[in-house]
Amino acid sequence: MNASKRGRNVVVVGTQWGDEGKGKVVDWMTDHAQAVVRFQGGHNAGHTLVIKGVKTALQLIPSGVMRDGVRCYVGNGVVVDPAHLLSEIQRLESAGVEVRSRLRISEACPMILPFHVAVDKAREALRESSGSGKIGTTGKGIGPAYEDKVARRALRLQDLKHPERFANKLKDLLVLHNEALTGYLNAEALDFDAVYAGAMALAAEVTPMLADVGYELHQAHQRGDNILFEGAQGTLLDIDHGTYPYVTSSNCVAGNAAAGSGVGPQMLHYMLGITKAYATRVGSGPFPTELDWETEGTVGYHLSTVGQERGTVTGRARRCGWIDAAALKRAMIINGISGLCLTKLDVLDGLDEVMMAVGYELNGRRIDILPMDPAEIAACKPIYETFKGWKGTTFGVTSLDGLPSEARQYLRRIEEVVGVPIAMISTGPDREHTIVLQHPYQA
Repeated sequence: MNASKRGRNVVVVGTQWGDEGKGKVVDWMTDHAQAVVRFQGGHNAGHTLVIKGVKTALQLIPSGVMRDGVRCYVGNGVVVDPAHLLSEIQRLESAGVEVRSRLRISEACPMILPFHVAVDKAREALRESSGSGKIGTTGKGIGPAYEDKVARRALRLQDLKHPERFANKLKDLLVLHNEALTGYLNAEALDFDAVYAGAMALAAEVTPMLADVGYELHQAHQRGDNILFEGAQGTLLDIDHGTYPYVTSSNCVAGNAAAGSGVGPQMLHYMLGITKAYATRVGSGPFPTELDWETEGTVGYHLSTVGQERGTVTGRARRCGWIDAAALKRAMIINGISGLCLTKLDVLDGLDEVMMAVGYELNGRRIDILPMDPAEIAACKPIYETFKGWKGTTFGVTSLDGLPSEARQYLRRIEEVVGVPIAMISTGPDREHTIVLQHPYQA
């Protein structure tokens, strides 16, 4: 087939510590896509969409589900809790959204089972009681499930189709995790019969949605469909490239869109990086530009409250600070970002001044990119540039000329420091609150 007849594919990734507003952007872009793919993470991620004023929170199912006719795929790089998956489907169905006929899930997805959740929670409790410091996990069992995958002992969704095979694998796996729970983590063991029966009760509903996702995506691409690959979390939470060990358990970067969905890297055409106009982080770990976000009257408090900075999944308050362009520069390199989408610009409305970290002072020297060592990141003192704030509103603006001149100056400087053009600007939570400078599907 002529290459020009094939579809164009876009990868959407977070370039900070997650929570950048990827869900809204994915939902907005699916008017040009026929398929949306989740390629990593689990239901520890959360995307909140606002469509005509109505909020919808998604955790595992791709954001494209809110567009009629768009096919949704969950790739092999995702760890799936079948109970949560069905709960999320039922919640969407109760709101009138058709899901099952459009959702295809890789049968190679590792399963999250009750003992993974128990181990996750018990470990965090032990870290806290021992004073070693919590990682800040969501307690959803994500990390332990990925551990089983890497150790080549995971139960996969395909095992649900074979009850006897499932039972045999479960017996060995449960012995291992129960020994950890009772012998080290001071927690209770889980019962085999209960775990097995619970999984089998879900199998009949889950297995009809299983598919060879990589091959189906290949076929879609060959017939000219546009595909959107939707990342979860953010670059600085990547297991390899983030602020280790305060990271998630999967690769959140654009390159993993291929491995996590079963397609070749030549199918990834445009990398859209999502960043807030400021910075946030949930959980533990270094955060060079963090402000006091708990004290009323401070800039950090303004960002936290006006930005409604609470986690979609956990409800935890997000730590808030100024945008860190030196950290963004690292994310641009790792992901090969083609263009940026800047979100939540309206949260900065009304501030007297706006600041941006353009580098750091580390051990008496200046550096212009985020270090790799978390101890060095924690020691970094941000070097700021200060910009005059703007009194006019940016909320809901749909053209660049409609933004205050001070806001446009701020945006231009972000482009200069990170070395990547801004392709889109989100000026509010709804689909229509978007300024398009370069459409990724038309670039």
